[in-house]
Amino acid sequence: MSYRHIFFDLDHTIWDFDRNAEETLHELYKTYQLEQIGVSCPYNFIETYTQNNHELWASYHSGCISKEELRQTRFRKTFLDLGVVVDAVPLQFEDDYVRICPTKTNLFPDAHETLEYLSGKYSLHLISNGFKESTEMKIELTGLKKYFTTIVISDIVGINKPDKAIFEFALNGAAAVKQESIMIGDSLEADIRGALNFGMDAIYFNPCGKETPEDIRKQISRLSELRHML
Repeated sequence: MSYRHIFFDLDHTIWDFDRNAEETLHELYKTYQLEQIGVSCPYNFIETYTQNNHELWASYHSGCISKEELRQTRFRKTFLDLGVVVDAVPLQFEDDYVRICPTKTNLFPDAHETLEYLSGKYSLHLISNGFKESTEMKIELTGLKKYFTTIVISDIVGINKPDKAIFEFALNGAAAVKQESIMIGDSLEADIRGALNFGMDAIYFNPCGKETPEDIRKQISRLSELRHML
């Protein structure tokens, strides 16, 4: 297959969401002195939050909940799951998290080197299910913006991956056709099956070595592998 356009996901694919979130949560654990309200271990707090956040994002991808519901629920549920009484749940925690986390700049290994290499051979594009303000901040502060010809953010467009309409929107904006395009992302449902169902090729980014379904034909564990695959 001869590709001309490569479409990337951002969170969990280029921007290391879990690492950046963990740094932010360790800071906020100290700032809010969470042990005084019954959260005895920062690692349990981060693990519980991560599970809740992943589940809520899956619901957001599928259109079951809104941006506001996701943000109102993830930390409140985490605190309650850990036994914090309702009246002690810190109401400002979500706002501080949203303010601080997008300023973190940890990327997956070889991100800049790989994108620099690929941008000399292909037109690169971004399709993110993230929120407008945080996504724009992440791209700016990490120096990623220079690599991408077009950037599509679902919060602006009003359509989430895996909806075929957001892939159609992205290809139209890039003046691309699906036969010459490929999607790279970490979410089997939003990125990979979303693209494949649209009729566009896809590569699954699987840095943790999760078990891969039989219908997923192409995958990588490091971004640097793309230099030899494409």
